[in-house]
Amino acid sequence: MDKNTRIGFVLIAAVLIGFSYFSRPSEAEKEAQHRQDSIEAVAYRKAQEAQKLKEDEEVAKQAETALDTTSLFYANRRGEAQQIVLENELIRLTFNTRGGTVRKVELKKYKNQQGAPVTLFDDNDARLQFLWTGKAENFYSGDFFFTSTNVTDSTVTMHLQTASGGGLDLNYVLRPHSYMVDLSIQAQGIGNFFAPSLKTLDIEWNEKARQQEKGFDFETRYATLTYKIKNEGTDYLNATSAKQEKVEDPLDWIAFKNQFFSCVLIAHQDFTNTDLSSTPQLKGSGYLKDYSASMKTFFDPSGKEPTKMQMLFAPNNYHLLQRTNKLSSSNKDLELEDLVYLGWPLFKWINRFVIIYIFDWLSSLGLSMGVVLLLLTILVKLLVYPTTRKSYLSSAKMRVLKPKIDELNAKYPKSEDSMKKQQETMQLYGQYGVSPMGGCLPMLVQMPIWIALFNFVPNAIELRGQSFLWASDLSSYDDVIHWGKSVWLIGDHLSIFCLLFCLTNIVNTLITMRQQQNSMSGEQAQQMKLMQYMMYVMPIFFFFMFNNYSSGLNYYYFLSGLTSILITWYLRKTTDDKKLLAKLEAHYQAYKANPNKKMSGMAARLEALQKQQQAMLEEQKKKQAQNKK
Repeated sequence: MDKNTRIGFVLIAAVLIGFSYFSRPSEAEKEAQHRQDSIEAVAYRKAQEAQKLKEDEEVAKQAETALDTTSLFYANRRGEAQQIVLENELIRLTFNTRGGTVRKVELKKYKNQQGAPVTLFDDNDARLQFLWTGKAENFYSGDFFFTSTNVTDSTVTMHLQTASGGGLDLNYVLRPHSYMVDLSIQAQGIGNFFAPSLKTLDIEWNEKARQQEKGFDFETRYATLTYKIKNEGTDYLNATSAKQEKVEDPLDWIAFKNQFFSCVLIAHQDFTNTDLSSTPQLKGSGYLKDYSASMKTFFDPSGKEPTKMQMLFAPNNYHLLQRTNKLSSSNKDLELEDLVYLGWPLFKWINRFVIIYIFDWLSSLGLSMGVVLLLLTILVKLLVYPTTRKSYLSSAKMRVLKPKIDELNAKYPKSEDSMKKQQETMQLYGQYGVSPMGGCLPMLVQMPIWIALFNFVPNAIELRGQSFLWASDLSSYDDVIHWGKSVWLIGDHLSIFCLLFCLTNIVNTLITMRQQQNSMSGEQAQQMKLMQYMMYVMPIFFFFMFNNYSSGLNYYYFLSGLTSILITWYLRKTTDDKKLLAKLEAHYQAYKANPNKKMSGMAARLEALQKQQQAMLEEQKKKQAQNKK
């Protein structure tokens, strides 16, 4: 790298550092902004509460206005709300006779940050309503007080009675040892109140997803409104910005999803005409997203065929969701396990058929999750060790041939001879049986596994609440070192596992750069210097990116980097450069003994490409010479 280039890099760095320094807010500005954010969060909550109170008053007012004896369910517009509880060893569901739907969900096996059972939602967070369009009036389930019948620990029927003796039933059944609830809606003797063409009912579902984990920024990345298209796969709304979407395709289910828990509404007879929306909430509000869904599904006013649905309130555990698919009341393949995001298709298959099985086997041994991640790292490194060794040996071969490459650089010092120099360099590599790309291709095999684990670890609910060393929860960031105020780019804490991950990344970069420097010369060495600057910046970038990520992920990356350092050290100690050079010389002698033998592999392809480029260059020179004449 020449002097002007180095000066340019220094000036660019100075501008960036200067801009960052002078544009950063002062301590007073930070304090004012923090205070303003707190004020806005409180004001936002108060506004939301006032809006909900206003809506409730408006609903009550409308109900009073509409109250007359000609209404189909007029006798059910007044009453006293009662709570009905269905529960098993896994879940506790609280229903309210006003509206006839579930109003609170608690998961007994999982604890929140205060040590109480996880509450997915209550009356203040969610509302589920059914709407029937009659000839003379529309009926909202939320306007009526139902009568509870057939009440047991696992069943309840919410009944609306008409003056003429007909009615409407919402039948709920909590499956044993499960998070699944069956729901059937059936009319009784009220068909005359609806148009003969009516074949659907409307559903309006809203929920403000609670923040359940310590890290808001990290948890909100994985909180998404997800849905499954009939006979196809799943899709979801953007997780980082407000999004509204109208889905024309019929749907099998819709899920209001947190990082580790989901509320799912499943259609036996499909959801159609679906409108979805997801709105991110303010940090500090206690909520992640405001979800809403409105859709239609089958309804038979005559009562001959019930409307069938299912509700699932469950942890996002991959195998549990797979088993829950078998509880489907229809013949659909629900594919509920897709609620556990495992990455794009390639990475998803690696996680699904390799990583999950290794992780489950290690977890079954009864070890702590920190030890499980350590053993997972070692097993993954063993799986990719052949490619790691091949990559190192390729670099080592180029290192021992460096003196011969230096001779070619001295032979062709002029830039106009670069094409010929490259051609002879590739020919030399081919004669000695060395592939310049041998060090890159094995890394391409390892990278998908690295990315697959990036998707797997943050979504593994098994890590939730599990402590290891100084990390109290491997599913969230470790913040033993923390302070009260948020610092630009870092936040209010320093993740030790993130720092260790970045340090091992720097050491790995130094080792890799040294290996490449020892195997390159001439223009390649100069180009590599520019690459070095980029490689050294990456650990710094990772630090600011991963400081808020889960400690389990940072811990895994730290272990992965540390084992890579140890493997490189082992390969360096067990590789004899003299023996390796002798082996290459033997290959060269065999090549000389059979000069008609053609090169193979990457070396042959590169040589052919260079010959083609050389021919094109010579053709251009001929044309230019003819044009001058």
